[in-house]
Amino acid sequence: MPGSYPAELLETLSQRALEMRRNILRMTHAAGSGHPGGSLSATDVLAALFFHELRIRPEDPAWKDRDRFVLSKGHAAPALYAAMAGRGFLPPGELLTLRRLGSRLQGHVDARKLPGVEASTGCLAQGISMAVGMALDARLDGRPSRVYAMIGDGECQEGQTWEALMAGAHYHLDNLVGILDRNGIETDGSTEEIMALEPVEAKMQAFGWHTLSIDAHDFPQILDAFAEAKRTRGKPTMIVAHSVKGKGVSFMEGKAAYHGKPPTDAELVRGLRELGVES
Repeated sequence: MPGSYPAELLETLSQRALEMRRNILRMTHAAGSGHPGGSLSATDVLAALFFHELRIRPEDPAWKDRDRFVLSKGHAAPALYAAMAGRGFLPPGELLTLRRLGSRLQGHVDARKLPGVEASTGCLAQGISMAVGMALDARLDGRPSRVYAMIGDGECQEGQTWEALMAGAHYHLDNLVGILDRNGIETDGSTEEIMALEPVEAKMQAFGWHTLSIDAHDFPQILDAFAEAKRTRGKPTMIVAHSVKGKGVSFMEGKAAYHGKPPTDAELVRGLRELGVES
């Protein structure tokens, strides 16, 4: 049965996601590079994770019993940095250093530079493999930690992803939750034109995962999926989160061009206006 959530919680998550989207535009514009499209599609799920779901301590990012989040689609770093800034892992003003020489905020997340980043990713398909290892480690040590990993749909065209899925199921890692950001678009166009994934949910099930399908921009559905994953025993859960590339910014939505294209000066103003910022 769908959960019933306080209106205050849903409003808080919506506002957090809105501010994250604003910061994604500001960051990529300031850098003159980056990946706004896939960051915007992932924003709502990350907001639900960082501001509700994850057991983490920003003041103690190395807390042994923390939950882990691995951004396997590491190019969506702006979304992760925006969430981490909102949660207190770094000062919001640091966001505008994205991709600068010497910055802690690299174009693909770097665990060596920024406390709270669990794994250096960007070489696609490696993040989900590391998440499997983290989940197995937590179980062997008897720790309560849960591990969440977000993968991209273009990333699913890599064989290592499926090797990791086999391992997660083989070891019955019910403390592991995968999130497929299914926006349907990669660098050069539609995933289905470049290398078809469908029926992706049936494939995940065939690999031994409990599989859920949700609207990635609907907070009750997101929270329900996390709750069901916690109740699932004996196998990992994959949440197929159907999303919109560039979500929230009309001229970016569904456009492959904005996979790796930052907003121009005029587009920044227009995009922020759509997100409620007039100046």
